[in-house]
Amino acid sequence: MALLKDHRILVTGVLTDDSLAFGIAKRALEEGATVALSGAGRGTSLTRRTAKKLGDVGEIIELDVTSPEQIDAAVLEVESRFGRLDGLVHAIAYAPQSCLGSGMFVAPFDDVATAMHISTYSLAALVGAFRPLLRKSTALGGASVVALDFDGSRAYPMYDWMGVMKATLESLGRYLAREVGSDQIRVNMLAAGPIRTIAAKSIPGFSLFEDSWSERAPLGWDVNDSSAVADTGVALLSPLLRGTTASVIHVDGGAHAMG
Repeated sequence: MALLKDHRILVTGVLTDDSLAFGIAKRALEEGATVALSGAGRGTSLTRRTAKKLGDVGEIIELDVTSPEQIDAAVLEVESRFGRLDGLVHAIAYAPQSCLGSGMFVAPFDDVATAMHISTYSLAALVGAFRPLLRKSTALGGASVVALDFDGSRAYPMYDWMGVMKATLESLGRYLAREVGSDQIRVNMLAAGPIRTIAAKSIPGFSLFEDSWSERAPLGWDVNDSSAVADTGVALLSPLLRGTTASVIHVDGGAHAMG
């Protein structure tokens, strides 16, 4: 039987077909899920074009996570279409350019606050808003929230404030898991190794990750292959990992654990 049969899943953050969110959405569809995508602002038209490559995806839900009104409207739209939500993929991150590649003393607080709002706080905003629909999940083990992450336990060159946002995301995920666990909603972070996506290319010095990651990873690492990340995302969304919450699941060839 397909792992996600009868699952209704919202995947955020799909802009291009090289994104991790696209890979998870594609695998979820292959495993029998009904999938909706969300887009924000001018990027929504790009999400619509990319969605055509997935095939069985309906209208795109407009969802700007900095707008409480749009979040509320998105909840109503998902409720009208799905009635419930069995899975939510948070693949939303953004930092102004001053927050990346310039060290920790350049970005003004307003820029850091923008990065925090979009990259971290948005997870709490979405889980809180969609909690009533996630609570209605009929999946074995309840609903699953998966937040895309990048190892927040270390300081990486050039990653600067976005590294802080990822560390904060991991902490937030644990607190959210504690709060919504009684509703049979689990919250996990999927910490992927570096993948060559359009978003990654916007990070100054991304080649430093590419050049060193496969050397550090015991299993090796291919920056052009996100299939293991997508497979793990599906496993987290499925009942297979229904006893796992508040966890950071690393899919990086093991590099995060090496000295």
